[in-house]
Amino acid sequence: MKLRNWFLAIFGICGLIGIRMVESSIFYDPFLLYFHEANKQLEIPDFVWGQLILHHLFRFCLNLIFSAIILQGFFNNKKWTIQGIILMILVFAITFPIYLYCLNSKLEIGYLFTFYMRRFVIQPIILLLIIPLFYYRKQKLDLRN
Repeated sequence: MKLRNWFLAIFGICGLIGIRMVESSIFYDPFLLYFHEANKQLEIPDFVWGQLILHHLFRFCLNLIFSAIILQGFFNNKKWTIQGIILMILVFAITFPIYLYCLNSKLEIGYLFTFYMRRFVIQPIILLLIIPLFYYRKQKLDLRN
């Protein structure tokens, strides 16, 4: 990997860490403490739908930007970076409405299910699947050449 690629990857990782470090001060998320405490006996906190949705979308966009920077740094392939972005958007487009439904139904589907849907919404977990997928793809392509 070239120095520029290392810089991009490290910058992206630092960006994701930074988002995580300041999440309680820049994002509206009344469920942060609720799921952090892991106390299923607590009442679901009151929240404002519009504000919650906008802040989750904002957080997703920030995570997406830094995740794309990481992918570009690791693989230095714009097509793969775009494919990674599309995969992350698809996963978000699937999990976000499910998470909102869980909140709307007062977690009737289940506490843990809602907890993990929330993880896919607010954390770039899909990146942990995309990197090995693209690495395997790169290895296969290198063997052919």
